Amino acid sequence: MAVQGSSDVLIDELYDTTHRLRRFVEARLRRSGASVARLRAMRMLARSERPLRMRDLSEMTGVAARTATSIVDSLERDGLVERVRHPEDRRAFLLRLTDAGRACHREAEEVDRLALAEATAGLSAEDRLRFRALLAVVREATAGQD
Repeated sequence: MAVQGSSDVLIDELYDTTHRLRRFVEARLRRSGASVARLRAMRMLARSERPLRMRDLSEMTGVAARTATSIVDSLERDGLVERVRHPEDRRAFLLRLTDAGRACHREAEEVDRLALAEATAGLSAEDRLRFRALLAVVREATAGQD
């Protein structure tokens, strides 16, 4: 049971479960030299049809610009991301995955997939549909509150 941190035990359990799930996945990604934060950044870069500005990556991953910069600096140091000059703005740089970054991204995605499959193995297909429907109700009730 979750530690009481709000006025609703259901919400406490949701937060606790999310936190535990992140730690679970993070531990598996760490074994291969990745992290949830690094995977999210690589995922956005891999899915983008063109190199991204740092601001775009920050917004897409939902982290502060300073945090995105730290993540990108780490990925760049490891040879997974490169900064390239913006073709129209000489002061700006764009970010893109290197070949090593694409390979690392594929590997991290597989680790993530396997970890999440392990964590949710006890749920039937019906459980998953019902759980998603319940989460959708909460999301709908809080839509537009950002």
